[in-house]
Amino acid sequence: MEGLISAVLGDIVSRAISIMVKKCHEQTPTEEDQQRLHQLLMRISAVVEEADGRCITNRGMIRQISTVKEQMFRGYFLLDAFRCREKKMEDKEVSFAKSKFNPAKRFRLLSSNSQIESMIIGRDSSKELKQVILVLENMVADMKEFAIFLMSYPRIYRQPYGAYLFFDKCMFGRQMERELAISFLLHAEPLGNEKIGVLPIVGPPLVGKSTLVEHVCYDDRVRNHFSLILLYIENDLKDEAVTTFRDNCVIKHQNVALDGERSLLIIELLGDVDRVAWKRLMQSAEIRMTHGSKIIITSRSEKTVSFGTTEALRLNYLSKEAYWYFFRMLVFGSTDPEEHPKLTSIAMEIVCEMSGSFIFAYIVSTLLRGNLSGRFWCRVLRHLTEHRQKNLFLLGEYPLVDGRPRYVWSMAKTRRGWF
Repeated sequence: MEGLISAVLGDIVSRAISIMVKKCHEQTPTEEDQQRLHQLLMRISAVVEEADGRCITNRGMIRQISTVKEQMFRGYFLLDAFRCREKKMEDKEVSFAKSKFNPAKRFRLLSSNSQIESMIIGRDSSKELKQVILVLENMVADMKEFAIFLMSYPRIYRQPYGAYLFFDKCMFGRQMERELAISFLLHAEPLGNEKIGVLPIVGPPLVGKSTLVEHVCYDDRVRNHFSLILLYIENDLKDEAVTTFRDNCVIKHQNVALDGERSLLIIELLGDVDRVAWKRLMQSAEIRMTHGSKIIITSRSEKTVSFGTTEALRLNYLSKEAYWYFFRMLVFGSTDPEEHPKLTSIAMEIVCEMSGSFIFAYIVSTLLRGNLSGRFWCRVLRHLTEHRQKNLFLLGEYPLVDGRPRYVWSMAKTRRGWF
């Protein structure tokens, strides 16, 4: 009786897997489509790399570059996802062939959940791939005039870096916001206007508000415009006194040649701003700060927007396509991920566990670059999955409480044997 049940179960599972494999192959785009997409992405990438090496200040050009990048991210995401899914299907077919006399093992293969498949499941994959190809072909056709305009902007001097090192030195995905902030800071206030210009920057925890401000303050145009750049190091203004405010600030930059002229004050807060304290601070600033000085205030609270004298900058997490491109460049650098299909497949699943965190991306990519073993990468994936699940169990949500996970990710206990 047990043998009969086992045979029936094996036959059912066998047919189910065959149907699933056949359906996935039917949805898989042709090799020609993937090759065409890869060629278009290579051409688009060359233009994007050239644009990243230019000091572009025109908002229209920045907006156009952002659109090109958005489609490039989408194309790379789809291409890598399809390749990884094909790799997984091939591995499943091999595993199935090896275990055709083991129904229980075949059942585990059928029921296993793939993060990569969930990324594109439910889509008409062939249709979407063709749409991306069509969009990129139109962009490439119109690229000649764009390239001519691009060449008119001066180059940014920088030392040659590897791809992942360059990403450590730049602000990924925030070019538009960066230029808007710099434009606000360099804008000359009309004479007679004694009010201090205030730019609010709001967004969720760890979205990159402080990083954006850091890159803005590091720009030579900003450093040559302000004689002093101060950073307020406390997290709340409520109990702050005017007489002690300066003591709680650190100097980020000082230009001796412009001594006594315009200054820039950076205030980074976690939550809401006390209105009484803010009013008191602004009254003091209008007396003590010279004409043309500016303030940037960052916060997670939308209420901060009302304190601005200009439209606030709102930062959101990167799209999954942009975040994948960011992570793949950190991990693989200039190497084509196609050369490491198994590692690429694991990397795409790792991305699903990091919830768009820049900090996780930098930490995990450093670990992965140091050990190109598929076994090691699988263990990193498993620990990230456990980290997410334990935070879900503790909090009911993931990943943050006051900007930090309740359960901290650690690999120290299992470090032995990893390498």
